[in-house]
Amino acid sequence: MRKFILAAVAACFSLAANAQQALWSGETVVSPDIHPDNTVTFRFKAPKAVTVQVTGDFLPATLVDVPGRDMKMEAPGVANLKEGKDGVWEYTTEKPLDPELYSYSFIVDGLKVMDPANVYMNRDVASVTNIFIVSKNKGDKGDIYSVNDVPHGTVSRTWYNSPSLNMNRRLTVYTPAGYETSKQKYPVFYLLHGAGGDEEAWIALGRTAQILDNLIATGKAEPMIVVMTNGNAWQDAAAGESPRGMVPPTMGGAGTQNVKPAAFELSFPEIVSFIEKTYRVKADKKNRAIAGLSMGSFHSENISKYYPDMFNYVGLFSGAMVGDGGMGNQSSPVYSNFDSQMATQFAKKPALYYIACGKTDFVKQGVDQLRAYLTEHNYPFEYKETDGGHIWRNWRIYLSDYAPKLFK
Repeated sequence: MRKFILAAVAACFSLAANAQQALWSGETVVSPDIHPDNTVTFRFKAPKAVTVQVTGDFLPATLVDVPGRDMKMEAPGVANLKEGKDGVWEYTTEKPLDPELYSYSFIVDGLKVMDPANVYMNRDVASVTNIFIVSKNKGDKGDIYSVNDVPHGTVSRTWYNSPSLNMNRRLTVYTPAGYETSKQKYPVFYLLHGAGGDEEAWIALGRTAQILDNLIATGKAEPMIVVMTNGNAWQDAAAGESPRGMVPPTMGGAGTQNVKPAAFELSFPEIVSFIEKTYRVKADKKNRAIAGLSMGSFHSENISKYYPDMFNYVGLFSGAMVGDGGMGNQSSPVYSNFDSQMATQFAKKPALYYIACGKTDFVKQGVDQLRAYLTEHNYPFEYKETDGGHIWRNWRIYLSDYAPKLFK
């Protein structure tokens, strides 16, 4: 018996040692190192490497071809690190960085790798990058995107049934601070992702919870529920969360060819119905908003005009279309009768029709065409233009600008 007890004790110590090994094997290199003047140093320990580079959106952008289109879009720049003591390579930004959330990764002898000294990461479709935040003053972009000492909302993942898409599907839902302890009803903001994204995109890359927590706490935005959908009609959930297994994330998906045109747009009332049965919400048009980026912008435009009594606030971030938008497919009622649908929508006087786009965004031509169309027909809208292109940095700005305009 004594031998058994000793063996059991030894096993426990062994398990404890294994459990603690991550604690003692931490990376000693500091990276990124944000200095008081907001310059940033990146470090990577690789004694045997020949070249080490850093690529990220804190560097001047480069232009690359858009696959399948005769146009270019912005891509992160690249900078070389210099090897120093003990095989640690370094690069320091030439000037201080503006307040912002930045993403980056390293390229070591041609292989893209993560920063082993930085545990903070985001996934965008199939790409994973490290992130860091720079802030100078309270209330700047970096501060709004950070977790601050304010009341925090709750982020949950929940499933609803979609009879029209013949599957159970997942939503990410933000409820504001105090939701669980009150009997109050809240307005609802439906927030849609872009092509290749999913219901995780806005909460992770878009920093939705942090932005809403901070805007609500400072009185700049009304307390609201934010519903982040999965707009891929062939997909039930984000990569790795589907009952079908860990399907690699792509810009398209298996079975896409079998999805009917506008399937997601047509099924949207199922989401609204589920939310209004499940959460304490104000279930009327004046307390519903919708917005999306890129593909989600097209979805928001189409859903809001096809269901003109559903949303009082409409936001189009980096995407818009006139008519069939070049889809060449008007077999769905969502894409047909554009003029009459728009006339009906604006006759019902939405409280806000908001459009935003970057100056160098490759979709800006379509955005400008819609703006011209709305102006020609005397349909009121609000337009915000920013520097840069089709990038998350802009979409976080648009969310931070759009949310305070809702439900006033």
